[in-house]
Amino acid sequence: MEAAILEAIDAIRPALQMDGGDIDYVGLTEEGVVQVKLSGACDSCSISWLTLKGGVERILKERVPGVTAVEAV
Repeated sequence: MEAAILEAIDAIRPALQMDGGDIDYVGLTEEGVVQVKLSGACDSCSISWLTLKGGVERILKERVPGVTAVEAV
């Protein structure tokens, strides 16, 4: 599952980098929650939660069976 998560994050990363941000995989909980760290412009953006839930979480859930949520740590 981790390889699929990393592949999905690599697919998402260019869009975030175009806006001056980035995302790094931190880990996966037993409950299927993917933990990520947002950096650059994403770290200080007031609507980064929208990017996280509406974009990153949606894509990871679609591409990786077993992912239940995504959270920034």
